Amino acid sequence: VKLWEVYGNRKLIRTYIGHKVPVKDIYFNNDGTELLSAAYDNYIKLWDTETGQVKSRFTIGAHRAYVVKFNPDDDKQNLFLAGMSNKKIIQWDTRSGEIEQEYDRHLGPVNSITFFDKNRRFVSTSDDKSLRIWEFGIPVDTKIIQHAGLHSIPSMTKAPNEKWVVGQSMDNRIVLFQVMDDKLRFARKKAFRGHNTAGYACSTDFSPDMSFLASGDADGKITMWDWRTHKIVSTWKAHENVCISTLWHPHEKSRMISCGWDNTIKMWF
Repeated sequence: VKLWEVYGNRKLIRTYIGHKVPVKDIYFNNDGTELLSAAYDNYIKLWDTETGQVKSRFTIGAHRAYVVKFNPDDDKQNLFLAGMSNKKIIQWDTRSGEIEQEYDRHLGPVNSITFFDKNRRFVSTSDDKSLRIWEFGIPVDTKIIQHAGLHSIPSMTKAPNEKWVVGQSMDNRIVLFQVMDDKLRFARKKAFRGHNTAGYACSTDFSPDMSFLASGDADGKITMWDWRTHKIVSTWKAHENVCISTLWHPHEKSRMISCGWDNTIKMWF
């Protein structure tokens, strides 16, 4: 895991060495003092951001985590969720190192976890092509979203206004779900089209003012859509291989980061 400076010389600040194989996901806590990393060695590690030391490690044997998320509430920063290859979502307490809860309803590996409803609930996606809504801490799903038009969704992103969640669908669409208090409503007539993910888990992101939505694709391109009209605003070649992730600067609409399978991270202005 590598930590980079965004401004100035954009230099490498620190390398966190501890996994023996590639890292699948990372996630910072609210104040940035700790980060979680999940790797293909079946370990999740909790790091001290400043010192680079491993504070704790978590595993359930032969099963790996595909996504990790701290609970966003400041008073629950000791709790995190991990979406696992064994179809479960595991809730750990970093203070005790113990498993606090298991959410076991999916029929395939868990790909994404997104909190909503003031962090009281979260939605998970899976290879089983379903979305399941959970109340945090309660291991029974409160709603299942399954539809003939829904494909597997490997990544989801919540809009800055928290009224929408978008999902990268395996049929080359970005699908929309409207947040309605404690529920999500599939907006089946709305979608963003025009890019080709070819089965890759390319992540999406909103501009800070929610004017635009961006995604990478299998050809190394970045596509940017107008959020209101769903029309493509711009497309450009960003990487020589798959562009797996795009991330807008949280405050500056003019800055975006992308990373690709060509071993580069790029900043766009």
